[in-house]
Amino acid sequence: MEDLIMQMRKLGQLEVSPIGMGCMGFSHGYGKVPEAAVAIKAIQGAHDYGCTFFDTAETYGREQFYPGHNEQLVGQAIKSFRKEVVLASKIHISTEEYQADHDLYRTIKRHLLHSLENLQTDYLDLYYLHRYNEEIGMAPVAEVMGKLIDEGLIRAWGVSQVGLDLLKTAHEITPVSAVQNLYNMVERSCESEIIPYCLQEGIGLVPFSPIASGLLSGKITQSTKFEGDDVRKFVPQLQAENLAANQPIVDLLDRFSTSKHATKAQIALAWMLKKYPNVVPIPGSKNPQRIIENLGAWKVELTDAEFKDLDDSLNQLKIYGHRGFEESQQHSFSNNWRS
Repeated sequence: MEDLIMQMRKLGQLEVSPIGMGCMGFSHGYGKVPEAAVAIKAIQGAHDYGCTFFDTAETYGREQFYPGHNEQLVGQAIKSFRKEVVLASKIHISTEEYQADHDLYRTIKRHLLHSLENLQTDYLDLYYLHRYNEEIGMAPVAEVMGKLIDEGLIRAWGVSQVGLDLLKTAHEITPVSAVQNLYNMVERSCESEIIPYCLQEGIGLVPFSPIASGLLSGKITQSTKFEGDDVRKFVPQLQAENLAANQPIVDLLDRFSTSKHATKAQIALAWMLKKYPNVVPIPGSKNPQRIIENLGAWKVELTDAEFKDLDDSLNQLKIYGHRGFEESQQHSFSNNWRS
């Protein structure tokens, strides 16, 4: 644990392990989910390994179960060590609910209190706005989040899938601790504006899909089938023609994984940890062994020379089938594009 403490990272003033755990897959998004007991044991196993950052959302579970299913699983799993971890959840506010309520503070607080009940806790460490709703605006949400911080119901707040203008608007009203955006080796739009601003302002970047929905693990092939409630059916990079075209990226990772005695996924995660000190990826998996493997990436140290070789080589490769920030923004909560 002493080595881990040396690696702790900051999301605003929150201290977290260098890699967190995305818990969505236990309720939604990657096909058939495991039994609850298996999910709970996997989350507890991640904590035993040293993970102190767990991510969920109020909406996770509504496809196969009901909204709040994932929060309830996470709450059950972490209740014995709640004070030792940073717990994050997310709120989605529909236009219809907002128009019916006419009181954004009351609306958001109602959502928050329900999440706290699901999570068996009396506060959240990090509360994200899951997706921006232009019918409501960013400034009013930021003002409410400030009030909830003052009340002690949340320690910090964050935004998800936003561009620089929205982030600035939010941060100037109530300082933002974390931005949860799509970021990985093949989706790098955050590097142009979001990451520099976050570095300047002391904001953490929490990449979802840091292994590109499995592409960077090298385990997905053209024969891999995604069935049922599986968001990977809609990821452009995982379409057969793009899998073949993106094989040079997997081959590049394979070269480094062999020399470092690590997996390709670990190299992909180690690359972003080396590149930016404020990045805390949250890979998601249902497989307990894979969860520990992903967390183990914080032990994979790329030398400056290795990182330069990897980064320079990556920059020379063309990416096929971008999912991209703009495309993600265009998909509403009524479809399968969720983090």
